[in-house]
Amino acid sequence: MTAPVSIRNATKIFGDFTALDDVSLEIAAGEFIVLLGPSGCGKTTLLSLLGGFLSPTSGTIEINGKDMGDVAPAKRPTTTMFQDYALFPHMSLRDNVAFGLKMRKVGKAERHAKAEELLDMVGLRTSANKKPHELSGGQRQRVALARALAVEPDVLLLDEPLGALDLKLRRQMQDELKAIQKRVGTTFVHVTHDQEEAMAIADRIVVMNAGRIEDVGSPESIYMQPKTLFSASFMGEVNFIPGTLESARENALTIKTPLGTVELPAFDHAGFTPDAPVTLAIRPEHFRASTGTGPRVTLGKAKVEDGSFFGTHHRAHLSPLDYPNMTITAHMPQSAIIEPGAWVELTLDPTSVVLLPGHPTQTAQEGVTS
Repeated sequence: MTAPVSIRNATKIFGDFTALDDVSLEIAAGEFIVLLGPSGCGKTTLLSLLGGFLSPTSGTIEINGKDMGDVAPAKRPTTTMFQDYALFPHMSLRDNVAFGLKMRKVGKAERHAKAEELLDMVGLRTSANKKPHELSGGQRQRVALARALAVEPDVLLLDEPLGALDLKLRRQMQDELKAIQKRVGTTFVHVTHDQEEAMAIADRIVVMNAGRIEDVGSPESIYMQPKTLFSASFMGEVNFIPGTLESARENALTIKTPLGTVELPAFDHAGFTPDAPVTLAIRPEHFRASTGTGPRVTLGKAKVEDGSFFGTHHRAHLSPLDYPNMTITAHMPQSAIIEPGAWVELTLDPTSVVLLPGHPTQTAQEGVTS
């Protein structure tokens, strides 16, 4: 079972606090959507509106074309999977998975057969007679997923379901969750604050901040071509270099920065006007491309302040010669020799630079090097 979801101008106000502010989003049937953002951004509130646990102050929620405004949670074509699993400790895994079917008056033989089919899908059929306390955290998570899918919801709502797992197990469960979603075809709406998790599982990521949607797109587009300063900073390490747009010609943009004047290839620069404040957003790994053929942008020399080895790369902090108060973070290849005090050239492919309107605020710079 699967269905499209339409959220139109949804607002939720608690007293003087606006948790959701005019949010609109279209979700295709069978899509794996991840709502991503920091605590308090509105993602869990939005999930609660979809599940019927909260009602919007204004706006509408539709599932498969039907307005959910007056539909109680138990009557909606949705199931919610929580972080704490909420398994019944006195029941076997088979009975836990079959519980929703029992509430729907499905016969014992039929519901047990369905439960065992789902336990088989999550790799636990041989453990059907065990109790939840006999399982690991990852196994209990699989049982919770099987139980949520047993009633064949059109939309499965997942509220940070992997948050309690350790890193290795969380990554394993991310792979399994994505594979199961593709197999069953149910629409998944998944809430997390973990950027890596969002990148690993989502068809599209919805970046939220202060009750609004900042950005929507595939993991690749959100990371490589973010639409806002907040989205760029929240999706991983980024260097923000403030500047001013000097000119926007047909084939090139010229930006004045503290590191000198930079010329970027032209793109759709509607909304950018000469003398407007802009910011160059540069991912640390893009400084790797300092040699080879093809066009290059040079931001001058920088001194290596320190470096750390992360297995796949070296992470170095650099101080530009032309603006020593700025710190640039760069990811260098495994084979690089990182020597504090050495000078390197800040060179990169111009197509990897993202130009964003405005200058970073304190909020946008949290966790960001600039």
